[in-house]
Amino acid sequence: MTPAELLRRRLENQALVRTAFRSPEEVVAWFGAVQAQDYLASLWALGLRTREATEAIVEAAETRRAIVRTWPMRGTLHFVAAADVRWMTQLLAPRVLARNAARLEREVNVDAAVIARCREIVGRALAGGKRLERAALYAALEARRIRTGGSRGLHILGWLAMEGTICVAGRNGRQHTFALLDEWIPATPPLDREAALAELAARYFTSHGPATLRDFTWWAGISAKDAQAAIAGAGPRLVHEVLDQRAYFSGARTRKRFHGPAAPRVKLLPGFDEYTVAYQDRSLLLRDATSVNAMRLLSPVVVADGYVIGYWKRTLAKDAVQVAAKLLRPLTLAENEALYESARALGRFLGVPVDLKITAPRATRARRKTRGE
Repeated sequence: MTPAELLRRRLENQALVRTAFRSPEEVVAWFGAVQAQDYLASLWALGLRTREATEAIVEAAETRRAIVRTWPMRGTLHFVAAADVRWMTQLLAPRVLARNAARLEREVNVDAAVIARCREIVGRALAGGKRLERAALYAALEARRIRTGGSRGLHILGWLAMEGTICVAGRNGRQHTFALLDEWIPATPPLDREAALAELAARYFTSHGPATLRDFTWWAGISAKDAQAAIAGAGPRLVHEVLDQRAYFSGARTRKRFHGPAAPRVKLLPGFDEYTVAYQDRSLLLRDATSVNAMRLLSPVVVADGYVIGYWKRTLAKDAVQVAAKLLRPLTLAENEALYESARALGRFLGVPVDLKITAPRATRARRKTRGE
């Protein structure tokens, strides 16, 4: 296995070359969890991997409760499939809570007693299937003399989500709402710890592989000991290979040898996409390792055949989206057309034309409007 082959296989396993997924919930279940603290970026991350998806279709999956946005791992917002939200949160969030407890008490004066009061107040406010925006929950807490100023309110709601009391429950206009998890998502069968770890490893390496033990440990936010137990528990569902004296694991059913694609694969990936964020070691994403510190790998990036070759940003206009791509190297003609096709896909997803502007070293600026269809 060469680095180029490894990246091609990641593209394939991450459903960025082709996809069989017809709904956002299929994508989320495949990955286990999809990072989603940047909400609009996470919608595009799912749309990229769902056939004929639009932004409205992805949001509808959250509205109909097929996927849930909450804090299951690393103290970071993720989309999780409804069937997985409880076992995954119960497995991963307690470690984050234990690690943060002393800091929260020291910095914002939130301790177990405060959390108990907040749990009771928020539970009463949301009981009966209510969905409330953050401001309304803050008002309920302030009415009972629980301060929410600064970051205190965010820490309180995050804690209640990680312990499984609340979750994000879709948007009301532009504002996100919260609901009681047990009222928003029907009860699901529990998984014991051993089975949950094994399932987590199987999901991660099948969808993100080839990847290392350290990559998995970082992504899941677990100890190395638990990561090793998870891999052992996944057993024959995983296979491993060696590259540069490191073991890389993949799902047994997705283990393939890919030969270079007939046409270049160029994608506009959103910020915090699983392709860039889900690995502890991201140096393989750049051909020139000296550029790692200079590149904003977790921002929206342009990827060509697995390698990050630039970054981009979008600006919403009245009837269009302006996309500016700044590249580290010139594109071939085929890569240039592939990049425009990715922009057209973004336009179809958003339902508006995309105006793409490309700047690259030793290349003439190109500007063209790309229609959604």
